[in-house]
Amino acid sequence: MKMIFTTGQVAKICKVAPRTVSKWFDSGRLRGYRIPGSQDRRIPRDHLIRFLKEHGMPLGELEDEAVGKILIVGADTVIRGSLRDTMSADSFKLDYASSGFEAGIQAESLHPDCVVIDFVMGRNEAVLIAQNLRKNSEYQDVVLIGLLSDDDNASGFDRSVFSETFRKPFDTALLAERIRTLVNRKKQLA
Repeated sequence: MKMIFTTGQVAKICKVAPRTVSKWFDSGRLRGYRIPGSQDRRIPRDHLIRFLKEHGMPLGELEDEAVGKILIVGADTVIRGSLRDTMSADSFKLDYASSGFEAGIQAESLHPDCVVIDFVMGRNEAVLIAQNLRKNSEYQDVVLIGLLSDDDNASGFDRSVFSETFRKPFDTALLAERIRTLVNRKKQLA
């Protein structure tokens, strides 16, 4: 993962001439720094992503890192719809799975930053999905959120496999904000 870009690399990503990138830089629209004793410019990744989003430009190869990917497993249509409406479409991509098997397939293709598992599918299956994700080295740092029903009490399963748990009924806006916070924190550390 490249952290610093030259004007030529930014030009390829934006599909413009390097001179155009230099103009953006010199006018202050695209932030970065100059190499001391040189006219060469360098643009940090986060400044480039912010610039592209502010100007409505496609993120291209940077999209994978700029967009938070969330996999929602087993949740009913009300929760799915509320999360879809609450999470901004330009910052998060939501995908859905109805079973543990489907969740495994979706996780392989999506590589989610966060997996929300609804215990409505059954406590054993929900915990098994979470444990299987944690066992796989590719998903050890994924944010796992469990949505507990009234029947699921603290005893009987290991909560440490989850990053967070929410007990139903809960405010979907609060869940969305917590997902946003945890995913953004994870992306800054990566």
